[in-house]
Amino acid sequence: MSNTTMTRRAAMAGFGTLAAASAIPSLPAFSAPAHTTVPRLIKPPRLREGDVLGLVAPAGFVGDRFGLEQIMATVRAMGLEPRPALHMLQREGYLAGSDRTRADDLMAMFEDDKVRAIMAVRGGWGCARILPLLDYKRIAANPKLFVGFSDNTALHLAFAARTGVASVHGPNASASWPPAAWASFQAVAFEGATPTWQVPEGAGANLSGRGKDLRTFRGGKAQGRLLGGNLSVLTALVGTPYLPDFTGAVLFIEDTNESEYRIDRMLTQLALAGVFDKVAGVVFGQCTGCRNPDGGYSNFTIYEVLDRQFSGLRVPAFQGLQIGHIAAQLSVPVGLPVEIDADAGTMRLLESAVS
Repeated sequence: MSNTTMTRRAAMAGFGTLAAASAIPSLPAFSAPAHTTVPRLIKPPRLREGDVLGLVAPAGFVGDRFGLEQIMATVRAMGLEPRPALHMLQREGYLAGSDRTRADDLMAMFEDDKVRAIMAVRGGWGCARILPLLDYKRIAANPKLFVGFSDNTALHLAFAARTGVASVHGPNASASWPPAAWASFQAVAFEGATPTWQVPEGAGANLSGRGKDLRTFRGGKAQGRLLGGNLSVLTALVGTPYLPDFTGAVLFIEDTNESEYRIDRMLTQLALAGVFDKVAGVVFGQCTGCRNPDGGYSNFTIYEVLDRQFSGLRVPAFQGLQIGHIAAQLSVPVGLPVEIDADAGTMRLLESAVS
């Protein structure tokens, strides 16, 4: 789902004949109780130079060993020792092996005492399929920093709902990792910093000067537990026991390669599900390539869609932080308290995400 991975639709295309083999009726049945309590926040240990970083593929497959070698070289450049999951190079259709294999690989990393933190190598699709197969009590008993974005949103939300273990919504291991992305991750995961993130300055030289690439839908300040991630993945978890309680939370969302009407539809689903009635504030990061390929003047722009959805809320809401499917994306901790200022376009982390 980053520029090095397939989009959700691209990942699905051409694999219709694999649908039967990839069906999930064998997964354990579950009910969808409402979450009325918030698990106690558990901060995993910070990263240190020389630590072992477990690499997992809970969704899409890596491709070949040469791609894995490049990913491992990136991890070593971070000052960490990569440890790929046992079945990293397996493939089942568009998935990195069977659901059970991918779940077992992830659990093995949580239970390996030598592994300090865990990073997804890529997104794609498949994380939601393994949620019923994970042992959340064991994850909470062995807290480790989990890092990734895009389809890995399903894991961030499930951990927040079922364990209370903080995680980091940031680049996958296969990302390009430009200096800005590395600096953001290093500050949060290694240094335990509490940064203030701000919508960047605009790039125009016109008469108005453009100012910041900030769009404030409703002004004001708010504090709350930061929850969210990829919009498409988040909305697909509505009605399941893997969506955390958003009461008093700051919701952050992003997406890529979705037409304006699809973004509108997903935001409407969250509104109808009562999510927007619970949150203390909303931050929409980047919506990369979110434009109807058919074009036409009859379409709403993505900013009109967001404005229509958020301007009527009774909580602060803004758009523009560098969160999402972009190279220089921020690393933001899921489950930690933040303060947002929708007029200034800032989000401040109020506590370190690591111990």
